[in-house]
Amino acid sequence: MNCVILQPSYIPWRGYFDQIYKADLFIFYDDVQYDKHGWRNRNRIKTHQGPQWLTIPVHGKGAPVDHTPINQVRIDWQQPWISKHWATLQQAYSKAPYFKEIAPLLEPYYHQHPEFLADFTIELTIFLARQLGNQHTRFLRSSALHATGTKTDRLVSLLVPLGVTHYISGPAARDYIEDEKFAAAGITLEYMTYNFPPYPQLYPPYDPQVSILDLLFMTGGQASTYILPQGGV
Repeated sequence: MNCVILQPSYIPWRGYFDQIYKADLFIFYDDVQYDKHGWRNRNRIKTHQGPQWLTIPVHGKGAPVDHTPINQVRIDWQQPWISKHWATLQQAYSKAPYFKEIAPLLEPYYHQHPEFLADFTIELTIFLARQLGNQHTRFLRSSALHATGTKTDRLVSLLVPLGVTHYISGPAARDYIEDEKFAAAGITLEYMTYNFPPYPQLYPPYDPQVSILDLLFMTGGQASTYILPQGGV
């Protein structure tokens, strides 16, 4: 069984969903430390004025939130961010070929009011994976699995009880993963490589490092062909 473990993120980029596609089991790593300057609560979209960040405000800015597990980070609902994000998406992508098709399916997520950041981003990510045609991947949260240890030991402690035989990691993890511990547990290890084809975009120049929403709004049901070599799972 193939498995991927990644921290939950807000409307992630194409590579995140490539990893989901490759996984029989995808674990949202939601009980590790929140990283304030990462992708947990923000991502980029294209607009006529250039790339723009969409950021979900959270409570506890500064040192406190840096030491909080991701699944305990609360959304700051004193700021009207959710309506602003939806309005920005409408303004940026109303002329995209598949916006009118996808927007009615996406919009209900922008009428929710969850207390915790991870609850919002995880549910939205699963929805987006299904929109991309992925019906086979099973999703779990690490917080429900009671892992032990740190770093590589913690990953292995998640994988072994689930019967995982093959672990797929992002390329940056080469710097800290201890390969021999996976081998000792009988788990083969694979590192991702990203070499995606370009797709039509509004507002040149082409930018591959934007949210998956850009790809969906621009290519609709053909989006998976710009992620997978054979365009399907």
